Amino acid sequence: MKSSEKNRFQNAFTVCNVALDSVVSDMFGKSVTAITDYLTSNEDFDAQHCVSLLQCSLKKKADNVLDAIEGYEITPEQKTRIGIIRDHLHYIDALISRVDACINVMVQKYEGYITLLCTIPGIDRNGAITIISEIGVDMAQFGSSKRLCCWAGLTPGNNESAGKKKSVRISRAGVYLKPALVQVAHAAVKDKSSPYYALKYERITKRRGKKRAIIAIARMILTAIYSMFSTGDVWNPVDLYKVDMPEHLKEKQLQKAINQAIRFLEAQGLNVA
Repeated sequence: MKSSEKNRFQNAFTVCNVALDSVVSDMFGKSVTAITDYLTSNEDFDAQHCVSLLQCSLKKKADNVLDAIEGYEITPEQKTRIGIIRDHLHYIDALISRVDACINVMVQKYEGYITLLCTIPGIDRNGAITIISEIGVDMAQFGSSKRLCCWAGLTPGNNESAGKKKSVRISRAGVYLKPALVQVAHAAVKDKSSPYYALKYERITKRRGKKRAIIAIARMILTAIYSMFSTGDVWNPVDLYKVDMPEHLKEKQLQKAINQAIRFLEAQGLNVA
């Protein structure tokens, strides 16, 4: 609804021969808002006063702004229309703030879980609230992470007949949860501070393509959420050391794994030269 009103507001000025949208990227910034309020007022147009309303980097585009306004004509009917749209936008903003305040009150008892989820790359406070509102915090109701992923619609289908494997598309389940997790996955693979999911995404993309890779990352994140809610531990994958450990520690870890393998083979009666 808010996007529709913004488009309607911009269209009202386009009809009046005001092409500010071709100069600025945001028609609702401070400078443009001051100019649109000035244009819809009953004052006579003054180019110098209009330029004085510009702020920051937009001052450098003063000539372009004046060219975008030149020849404008706003009728009283259009001014009334613009005023109604502006008032409706303010009303929507007030309702959004009211809803946000109510949500903050309702999630106070889940602050610990929200903080826990925010340790996962790609998840912010809003994403954590969305996920908790969909799956809750009690993982016993799902039984296992596989069931949770299936319920969320992130499990590939198993359609096989006469030895021929057919479509493996994910189901349509998780109407609200799945888009939220996909959005989180996109943010996680772009997180430069923690490249864990970015590396996994690159490896899967080479084999399965980008769309299936992002679904796989979303499933990894949901599996991690299940484990974290079940144990209460922060996000710490078992193979995280392969990404975040310095090179000398990686070599030390590799040597440790080799020594363990040698001891296992010797315990089985094999002689490792």
